[in-house]
Amino acid sequence: MRLVAGSFAWPFRGRSRWTWPIGVVTVLLLPLLFIPLFGYAVAAIRATEADASTGPPPWRWSARLLWDGAWVAVAVAISAAPFALAYNPLATALVPRLGDLTGGAVALLLLWFGWGLVLLLLAPHATARFAASGDFHDLFDVAAAIRGVRADFATWNLVAAAIVTAWAIGIACIGLLCIGLVPGVFYAILVSAHAAAALHRPGTRPSTG
Repeated sequence: MRLVAGSFAWPFRGRSRWTWPIGVVTVLLLPLLFIPLFGYAVAAIRATEADASTGPPPWRWSARLLWDGAWVAVAVAISAAPFALAYNPLATALVPRLGDLTGGAVALLLLWFGWGLVLLLLAPHATARFAASGDFHDLFDVAAAIRGVRADFATWNLVAAAIVTAWAIGIACIGLLCIGLVPGVFYAILVSAHAAAALHRPGTRPSTG
């Protein structure tokens, strides 16, 4: 539990002064640099699995960063595809009752919520396993992710709560009230990476159950 709680301060323990500037620029240019950003998130999980006492790792532009990021991007796209395909049918069903604008907005919110739940259920275990093994098949092993949740539901619940809280802090508090949305998003990514590492760190139960 302390390891997950420590996730909220972990983003500020980095030894490299370039961690945040590069991360903020990468988030700002997300449509162009989403692959390096995803790759860095995997590197952050891997660094925490190796030594939770250190801060975020320095950025190292390498083939592995791009390889990891590309596979995470593929996994994200596959997980989002069913919800994207469901938008038009759902919006069409809601429009007669709610109107064009409201029906489309409600459909979008419902699908975003559903996709978020799927990511919370599967992504923490899948990315933690992928970071530890380097085997991209772990990103797509839905059964192993579900077994991991069932094997240690309490830890997964803490991790999921930390991730949701981090995004709430990053977007609502840091993003809107303090220093801007982009640094808030990078903060949430770092907290999520540190929290997810708790699922595959020495001393925790195996994520495969």
